[in-house]
Amino acid sequence: MKFLTIKTAALITMGLALASTASAQTLKKVADSNKITVSYREASVPFSYLIGSTKAVGFSVELTEAIIDDVRKKLKKPGLEVAYMSVTSQNRIPLLVNGTYDLECGSTTNNTARAKDVTFAVNHFYTGTRLLTKKSSGIKNYEDLAKKTVASTTGTTNAQVIRKYNTDKNLDMQLILGKDHDDSLLLVENDRAMAFAMDDILLFGLMANSKNPAALEVVGDSLQVEPYACMLRKDDPEFKKLVDGTLARLMKSGEFSKMYTKWFMSPIPPKGVNLNLPMSEPLKANLKALSDKPAL
Repeated sequence: MKFLTIKTAALITMGLALASTASAQTLKKVADSNKITVSYREASVPFSYLIGSTKAVGFSVELTEAIIDDVRKKLKKPGLEVAYMSVTSQNRIPLLVNGTYDLECGSTTNNTARAKDVTFAVNHFYTGTRLLTKKSSGIKNYEDLAKKTVASTTGTTNAQVIRKYNTDKNLDMQLILGKDHDDSLLLVENDRAMAFAMDDILLFGLMANSKNPAALEVVGDSLQVEPYACMLRKDDPEFKKLVDGTLARLMKSGEFSKMYTKWFMSPIPPKGVNLNLPMSEPLKANLKALSDKPAL
C-alpha cells in the first residue's frame, strides 16, 4: 500500500489538462498502469478515518477493499498496486473527475446535483442532517440557534441544507465552515460555534472519539434523508457494473450485514466505542432493492 500526499490547489488547476486522459474507462486505465488509486477520508468515523498517521480504517474502507479484490480478479492482476489518497469534502469530486484517483467510498451523499459530474454506485447508507452541541448549551433544535453561530464543513450538502433552512425560517444564524469534520468539531469544543450541523452518523462517530464525549450530544430533527454511495467517473458503465456487482454480492450474501455489525454495533478503534446504531429501515430495504437512487 502506498499513501499519497496531494497539493490540492495545484492538482485542481491541472484538472482540465488531465480530464481528457482520465476519460471514462477506469478498468483500462488501471490495467495499463497496473495501479488503482482509491481515496480515504481522515475523519469520517466510522466510514473512513485515520488511526495513527497513515492507516485508514472503516466501513467504507472495507467496501473499497472488496471492490479492489474484484478489480484484481476481473483484470487477472493479483499483484495490482494500490495507492491510497486522502481527500476532503471540497476536493473529492474534482480530483476524481480529473483522473487523479479512481474510486471514492467514504461518506459522500448521492444527489442529483453531483450526478452532473460523477456517477454513484448502489447506495450503502442513509442519513440526515442533525446538530452536535455541548449539553450545557441549551440547544435542542434549530430554532434555538436563532441569531447564534452554527458550524458545518466546507463542500458538504449539510452546509447547503442548513443555509437554506436558515433562510427559509428567517433564523439569522451565522454559518462558519470548518475545512474538515475535525475542524468543525473543534469550533464547537472551543465555543466558536454553538452547534455543528452534519450527517447524524458522522456526528455520533465524532462525538464518540472526541476529547470529552460526555459533554456533547446530538440533537434536533433530521433534515432531508440522504443516501451515501461510492463515487466513480461518469460514462463508465463497465466500472459501474463491477462496483455495483461487488456491493450486490456483499448485500445478498450477508457479508454486508456482518460488516455493518462490525462498524456500527460493535466497539471500534481507536477508543473501542460502540456507536450502537441498528441498521435503518431504508438501508434494510436497499439490501434487496439495490437502488442507486439519489437524494433530490
